[in-house]
Amino acid sequence: MNDITELYCLMDDFCKKFEPILNAQLLTDGAKQRIRATSLSLAELMTLVVLFHQIRYRQFKSFYLHHVCQHLRGEFPTLPSYSRCIELLPRCAMALYAFFETVKGKCSGLSIVDSTPLAVCDNLRIKRHRVFQGLAERGKSSTGWFFGFKLHAVINHRGELLSIRLTRGNGDDRKPVPDLITGLFGPLYADKGYISKTLLQQLKEKGVTLITRVRRNMKPVEHSEFDNAILRKRSLIETVFDQLKNMCQIEHTRHRSPQNFIVNLLGGIVGYCLTPSKPKLALHSSNIVTL
Repeated sequence: MNDITELYCLMDDFCKKFEPILNAQLLTDGAKQRIRATSLSLAELMTLVVLFHQIRYRQFKSFYLHHVCQHLRGEFPTLPSYSRCIELLPRCAMALYAFFETVKGKCSGLSIVDSTPLAVCDNLRIKRHRVFQGLAERGKSSTGWFFGFKLHAVINHRGELLSIRLTRGNGDDRKPVPDLITGLFGPLYADKGYISKTLLQQLKEKGVTLITRVRRNMKPVEHSEFDNAILRKRSLIETVFDQLKNMCQIEHTRHRSPQNFIVNLLGGIVGYCLTPSKPKLALHSSNIVTL
């Protein structure tokens, strides 16, 4: 979905239902508080954030100053300055997550889980880094050490995101899984890092079967031909992560605040969900062909 009018209408329809619920549940000290109007509505903010990821800009500042301000004045007649827009962006974080819940994929009975690192600074600058001090942590992935967070995700065979969680970079990949599989059913395919008897039992009680390869020092486990085929094609989720990072720009090391890191992450995820063409597996009986 790259048509800006269609995108805005989608966001506006959502916000008409979401904003009254949000305003009713905001915590207050009991005193009457005014909800200040801004030059950009919540729907307009969400549209800008998602559009930035959809048209493949690398920097939000360039996108705002050279694309939005130059070519979209008619669509956004009350554009604020760039610095004011940056101040407003955190207001749409909760709405973006709620919107993701409405556009995410449906469980097909075949799910794949994995995590990917989100570095927030170069390793050489870790000791000098201040923006995510006390939030981000050092972690290690298959490509080496990093400083930041981990994005945990579950997808179906159509490459659609089913659920997401964000943890510190040094977190155990297995810990968020019980929350990730809420509402899912059927087999869940994962790598060897998810092997755990406790986790296996927890998921079994929720109607989900964890299927992984076994380590060399473990007894062999018999899997069906179909399960073995899916395990060989488990790299589908790596392709999804690659698109999220390189096409939707969910990872970069230029963040100035944790709040806008979250907005950028959710904007990229929503942008991916609205993409009509996703990497997927074509299932023909028990044969699997990567499209």
